[in-house]
Amino acid sequence: MTTHYVGSPEEVLALDTFIKLTRAQNSLAARVAQHGTHPALSISQFGTLETLYHLGAMSQTEICGKLLKSGGNTTLVIDNLEKRGLVQRCRDPRDRRVVMVALTEEGHALIQALFPAHAAAIVAEMGVLTAEEQRQLGELCKKLGKGGCGAISAGSAPCPAI
Repeated sequence: MTTHYVGSPEEVLALDTFIKLTRAQNSLAARVAQHGTHPALSISQFGTLETLYHLGAMSQTEICGKLLKSGGNTTLVIDNLEKRGLVQRCRDPRDRRVVMVALTEEGHALIQALFPAHAAAIVAEMGVLTAEEQRQLGELCKKLGKGGCGAISAGSAPCPAI
């Protein structure tokens, strides 16, 4: 699908590229979901467990930054994971204002069991690209994700981690 906007060549190209990128991401995410690698978890819940599994305990604020989610959304996700006994919250002993989140034994066992199939599904879906194309796409996505981070004005939100 291309844009139907009639504008300058730069506008049409940018909009068309944005549409293709968005549709590709949505299509890829839908195909990965069809593999059913984490049926009892939402995408945000799985992402939170996966982040804690690979990076260790961290504050809710750090989880927000890693998943590019709002604080309210992350709080709800962690509330639900905590109710299921998959994560636990505790105050940081060095700074009691900070709430740390860590996997429980049950949460660790669950994500450890689920992650290999999830990784295999992603490998299978990304297999339509050669290794070099995957590297190029990764670099392009990183460049696009960082965007104008070097030229952000004072008072702007910080650039997300890519």
